[in-house]
Amino acid sequence: MKVLIVDDEPLARARLRRLLGPISGFSCVGEAHNSQQALTMCRQLQPDVLLLDIAMPGGDGLQLAATLASQALPPAIIFVTAHPQHALDAYQVCPADYILKPVSAERLAAALARLGNRTRAHIGRQAAADETISYQLGSATRQIGLSKVQYFSADSKYVRMVFEDGEALLELSLNQLQQRFPEQLVRIHRSTLINKSYFSALRSTADGKHYIELFALDDRLEVSRRALGQVKEALKLNRS
Repeated sequence: MKVLIVDDEPLARARLRRLLGPISGFSCVGEAHNSQQALTMCRQLQPDVLLLDIAMPGGDGLQLAATLASQALPPAIIFVTAHPQHALDAYQVCPADYILKPVSAERLAAALARLGNRTRAHIGRQAAADETISYQLGSATRQIGLSKVQYFSADSKYVRMVFEDGEALLELSLNQLQQRFPEQLVRIHRSTLINKSYFSALRSTADGKHYIELFALDDRLEVSRRALGQVKEALKLNRS
């Protein structure tokens, strides 16, 4: 599941990221230092879970949680705060849990283990069995969830699948993948499909070329001129 960390203190964000690392099934896809940035990143990344501070400048975590709760399929909210006096107000927005700082690894793992059943995280777990891709690693057949795949690119007779911990070659075509996962994959070039959950930015260069940047990836992926309009529409970007 994808986790977004929201806290105005860099050290607090770093601690949560470090504690989250060993917990199986959860990965940090971004960090926000205020509510407005967090709201923008929620639209872009569609996280399953927010680890959310309450007392922050420029809009507190309670307001952000109330805004997200109005969505048909909101992310799970786990408040992480140094202020126990906010607990009563916090539970008005139905969080999955309320953790007091300093956070322990055991307490965080327990909170993540009992997420609510109406959140995107729960739906993601139900769909995980269907949204897997098989690939060969030597003589062994492995599987990976689509949520961990960043992009696919045509590579000679095969398709190269790039994911968080490495890459693999598939015998499936890009067309087959796009037909199988039409809501999640976006074709940015005749040889490239991206997982739109990892979309970070669309950049333009002085010579008129366009590139996609993905979270947790250093590579820039070229967008063809023919695909540009459809890419903007699929990613809900301003087409002006």
